[in-house]
Amino acid sequence: MVKGIEATGIPVVHVCTVTPISLTVGANRIVPAIAIPHPFGNPALDAGEEKKLRRSIVEKALKALTVEVTEQTVFK
Repeated sequence: MVKGIEATGIPVVHVCTVTPISLTVGANRIVPAIAIPHPFGNPALDAGEEKKLRRSIVEKALKALTVEVTEQTVFK
């Protein structure tokens, strides 16, 4: 689906926990997530730290949307 949306001219960021799968399916902008059961967080952290972690992932994904890519790129 990622490639189909991008084919219409809309940039897409694939936030995922297993980046090799994203590379295999052809996602152009890939942002690694934390863990399969909690991609945007870590319940072991206190609420404040988890909020910072979540925000950093979302900000990284938003920044990735603004970057012109010509090949698959993993934003670490």
